[in-house]
Amino acid sequence: MGQSYLLSDLWVPLLLSLKVAAWATFFAAIFGMGFAYLLSRSRSPLCHLVDSILTLPMVLPPTVIGYYLLVLFGRRGWLGQWLAEFGIELVFTWQGAVIAATVVAFPMVLKAARAAFEEVDHRLEDAGVVLGLNRAHVFFRISLPLALRGIMAGVLLAFARALGEFGATLMIAGSIPGRTQTLSIAIYEAVQAGNEALALMLVLVTSISCVVILWVAGVFTPAQHRHRGAR
Repeated sequence: MGQSYLLSDLWVPLLLSLKVAAWATFFAAIFGMGFAYLLSRSRSPLCHLVDSILTLPMVLPPTVIGYYLLVLFGRRGWLGQWLAEFGIELVFTWQGAVIAATVVAFPMVLKAARAAFEEVDHRLEDAGVVLGLNRAHVFFRISLPLALRGIMAGVLLAFARALGEFGATLMIAGSIPGRTQTLSIAIYEAVQAGNEALALMLVLVTSISCVVILWVAGVFTPAQHRHRGAR
């Protein structure tokens, strides 16, 4: 009975973490690629300022990010009040955890995608325009395929970051077993409760998952980056 209970405590936060990380990575990939492409093609002097603002979640403490999210989506937040009119509440829900994970994972995609788009030969894009392709077709048929390998590396790193998110998630989603208690939060709760066996299992699962993701991300890293030092 104790063993099955232990396995339940392991699988529930694991599956929740995978669901949250998958949705967060999806949103981070969509917005990250969009902003990365715009920044890589922009010549505005404000480009670096915008990039710095969008990259802030990479360097800000998770508690600061969580506070900003509470200000925005809390019951008294201006977005939270507006959503409440439609019966939508994000605080203390797994959807709130998705928002927190998306924010912290977003810069991973942004940085990798921007670097990948900047390495695409602009002459190929110009040739597509000359041949009659509009900008949307140029993006999906030329720019995106050529940058896809680098973008995938960023997406996998974003998934790993979302999977291990703790501080911002705890502030906006809380720690409700079975509802918002992700792997990282479950580890914290297990240690606080003195359940060393469960904490060890959760840590091992998290560590193995991140190692696999980082290994796959390395496989997707553009070959010219990995072998540049060998030339």
